[in-house]
Amino acid sequence: MDPPLPQLPSSAGLFEAWMARLRRHAAAVGESGEIPVAAVVLDGAGRAIGWGSNRRELDQNPLGHAELAALQQAARLRGDWRFNDCTLLVTLEPCPMCAGSLVQARMGRVVFGAADPKRGGLGGVLDLSTSPSAHHRMEVVAGIQAEACAELLEAWFRRRRRQQRERRCGTPAAPAPAG
Repeated sequence: MDPPLPQLPSSAGLFEAWMARLRRHAAAVGESGEIPVAAVVLDGAGRAIGWGSNRRELDQNPLGHAELAALQQAARLRGDWRFNDCTLLVTLEPCPMCAGSLVQARMGRVVFGAADPKRGGLGGVLDLSTSPSAHHRMEVVAGIQAEACAELLEAWFRRRRRQQRERRCGTPAAPAPAG
C-alpha cells in the first residue's frame, strides 16, 4: 500500500495567481533567447522560497532547468533538502530528470501548466510520481492555465524556427501560420 500523500493546504486561486506570475516571468526569459519555462517553490505557508527559470541554452548546461534552479535556491534558503510541506509550480510538466529530483527532494506537491506528452516525467512519457521505485509519493496537479502556458512555448518555438530559417537562407522567412 502506498503511503498517504502529505496534506498540504490547497487553493486553486493561489495556483492561478502564481501560474500567471510564472508565465510573465517565463515570457521575459523567452525574450532573452532561453526556452520560456519558469518555476517557484512555495513553503507550507505559500511563501516563495526558491525561483528558477531555464538557463540551458544561455549557460550551455544540460542541468539548467527551471525546476532544478528553484529547488537549489529553496534548499539553500531552508538549509534542508526535504520539501514534504512545499509545492513546486512550473509552467511546463517536469522532464524525467527534474521529476526524479522532485521525488528525491520529497516535494509535497507539484503543480504544472502545460503537459509535455513527448518528454514529461509526471504523466507525459512516464510518471515518476507513481513509480514503484519511488520511495516518496507527491501530489501532482496538472493543467493550471495549460493553454496559455502551451501557447507561450509554441510561440517561442515558432519564432525560433523562423529565425533559424532566416539565418540559413539569409533572408527573412514568411511568418508561420497561427495555430
